[in-house]
Amino acid sequence: MNDPTLVAARSLIAATLAWDNHGCMPLRWNDDSFLPQLQRYRQAGFDVASLNIGFGEQGIEEHIRTVAGFRHWISQRSDDYVLAASVADITRARAEGKLAIVFDIEGTRAIADQLSLIELYYDLGVRWMLMAYNRSNLVGGGVHDEEEQGLTAFGAEVVAEMERVGMVVCCSHTARRTALEVMARATKPVIFSHSNPRALWDHKRNIDDETMRACAATGGVVGINGVGQFLGDNDIRSETVARHIDYAVQLIGVDHVGLGLDYVFDGEELAMYLVQMRHTFPEDPAYATQVKFVAPEQLPEIVAHLMGMGYTAADLAKILGGNHLRVAEVCWRNA
Repeated sequence: MNDPTLVAARSLIAATLAWDNHGCMPLRWNDDSFLPQLQRYRQAGFDVASLNIGFGEQGIEEHIRTVAGFRHWISQRSDDYVLAASVADITRARAEGKLAIVFDIEGTRAIADQLSLIELYYDLGVRWMLMAYNRSNLVGGGVHDEEEQGLTAFGAEVVAEMERVGMVVCCSHTARRTALEVMARATKPVIFSHSNPRALWDHKRNIDDETMRACAATGGVVGINGVGQFLGDNDIRSETVARHIDYAVQLIGVDHVGLGLDYVFDGEELAMYLVQMRHTFPEDPAYATQVKFVAPEQLPEIVAHLMGMGYTAADLAKILGGNHLRVAEVCWRNA
């Protein structure tokens, strides 16, 4: 890709809000050695990053310890970061050249059977939570369950409570049936924070056209992720990401596509979790190899490829962050 195209892409990114809706720092509440790498988001052109505070089998204590550790570290560095409680905070952070941080949770084991924890997590900065992480739980089915389970009665209560407190409902990693039942019940936008079109790469973690259309019908957003095994055969080329974005846009419209790169900052910790939580994952070669990830620094290349495909500045403003911002304005309690 020639330099003038990248220069134009960087200029466009600088002129608009850019939001990565899912990133994975190490989940070690007493070890903040990786957190300075948050600056990589800002240097790449992002204005907002959502950080995962727990996933899968992890329970209440792990989530609370992690979010407390992250909040403490970030709050001590107010010259560079803003813990964004509202859309106004995001606007302020961008104007001041700071990175706005929100949090997310992958799966509802973080609340166990206690609905009141949802509001507590919201007050701590969690802005979306997905229904299930690969396997079934008290809420519904996971994408890698042997038998597909639907949304439970408790799951319906969880969706209602999330909508009440302002937390966005997410169906990434969630079984197709559960996701469709969630979206049929929802009264506010539902997202797939980090899921790719299955029509382009046939992996169970990816989502089919019907599910993508159902997401768009709620007013939601499909966030294209940067996991090599979900983009292709461990393919992390920027042009491949652009192709997934384009497929989603052609299918459900430019108002319903965004970014959730799912970049993992500590590959060794990921390898450890793949062993510790082996039963959470299927017997799939995709989880047995060294998974590659699209890095935040690839944002200008991704944008340059989309510009080459004919995307306008207005289109890209929606994909880069405008669509995530719209969902926040609709869903967040203190938007």
